[in-house]
Amino acid sequence: MAPALKVFGPARSTNVARVLVCLEEVGAEYELVDIDFAAREQKSPDHLKRNPFGQIPAFQDGDLLLFESRAIGKYILRKYKTSDADLLREGDLAEAAMVDVWTEVEAHQYNPALSPVVYECVIYPAIHGTPTNQRVVDESLEKLRKVLEVYEARLSESAYLAGDFASFADLNHFPYTFYFMATPHAPLFDEYPHVKAWWERLMARPAIKKLAARMALLN
Repeated sequence: MAPALKVFGPARSTNVARVLVCLEEVGAEYELVDIDFAAREQKSPDHLKRNPFGQIPAFQDGDLLLFESRAIGKYILRKYKTSDADLLREGDLAEAAMVDVWTEVEAHQYNPALSPVVYECVIYPAIHGTPTNQRVVDESLEKLRKVLEVYEARLSESAYLAGDFASFADLNHFPYTFYFMATPHAPLFDEYPHVKAWWERLMARPAIKKLAARMALLN
């Protein structure tokens, strides 16, 4: 019998990977359904029923259809929560609030600073064959340094962003940071030892190691 859960989009997509890492963390069975971008399958009527913006990922659990990777991730972590996989910490109001805070920080501070470097150094050259816009990279790195200063201070107080426990907030950082580490600018993390140690702890998690092995770099 095919798994009830379906994720639409390639594993190497950052937003798809954000969903997959949650599924791997809870050990849920799922089917990954590829989307043919060359054929513009993401804009097809069938896919628009799953994601009305014609983007990826889309997610199906029986009759339930979801889109937006962070929302899908929360759904998965709520549905499959166990004592060993409690990554939203919703049983503790203060801990859950900190997970929410750092999830917002990733979305509104970290990702906007780091992702342009990934696009310019990895994604655009691979997909479009365009050269890296160094001005964009330099401006983004300047913003990223300021963000990492805040992270360094936070991670000097706790092993993970929301506290001394891994959470959804940490997992959200995986996809783009994974690709950032393949750019010439990866040594930036060496300047922030607590951030570097946090990243190494994340990369040592079995679920992340498994997914990282699948996320072959775009070439």
